[in-house]
Amino acid sequence: MSTAVLRTEARLFRREPGALFWILLFPTLLLVILGSIPSFRRPDGDFGGLRPVDAYVPVTVLLGLIVGGLQSMPQTLTGYRERGILRRMSATPVRPSALLSAQMVVYGGAALASALLALVVGRAAFAVRLPGQPAGYLLALLLTVLAALALGAVVSALSRTTKIAGAIGSAVFFPAMFCAGVWMPVQSMPDALARAVGCTPFGAAAEALDQAAAGDWPGWGHLGVLVVWILLLTGAAVRWFRWE
Repeated sequence: MSTAVLRTEARLFRREPGALFWILLFPTLLLVILGSIPSFRRPDGDFGGLRPVDAYVPVTVLLGLIVGGLQSMPQTLTGYRERGILRRMSATPVRPSALLSAQMVVYGGAALASALLALVVGRAAFAVRLPGQPAGYLLALLLTVLAALALGAVVSALSRTTKIAGAIGSAVFFPAMFCAGVWMPVQSMPDALARAVGCTPFGAAAEALDQAAAGDWPGWGHLGVLVVWILLLTGAAVRWFRWE
């Protein structure tokens, strides 16, 4: 990956206030809004005795990853293809693959920064405990970033224009948010629904992050689901992606 390409893409990303807000700030803002509700700061039996705000920290962590992978990166890559930037780059010493790698580093890094901000604000503002199993939490988080970016690459591969990328991204975005637990945390879902959601990448991620936050090593089954999705989505993106 070209360092110059990475610096350029990072500079362009910093000039996008919409992406900065929705990836970096919106998840933490949502956590602050929910944490400001008094009932969210009281233990709830539906959450295994935890406070709802405790359960929503992994959700807001996932939200930044979903926004970056499904909404922002596909729009950028598809826009480059639509404007012929990828085709022109193929005739230069800088290969288009360098651009794709730089995009994944930029959006993956932004998603990880969003996760860190949510954890810090949750701890500072609402006394949410930091992950009790930090190594397991980091592993689950990194696998989830890869799954989100791979899914975003598939959206880019299937989209000829930015409008199509936006439509496909939105169609996948809302089910992904549901599986991540934005409207109902996975641990409070009925057993049958929770098992079904656990087979999706973000449902498995929510379970793994919740376990690591509680101090347990993430279930190998949940980590395995993430690995399988990463392999499947990466293979699909490689097969279908076109530079022109």
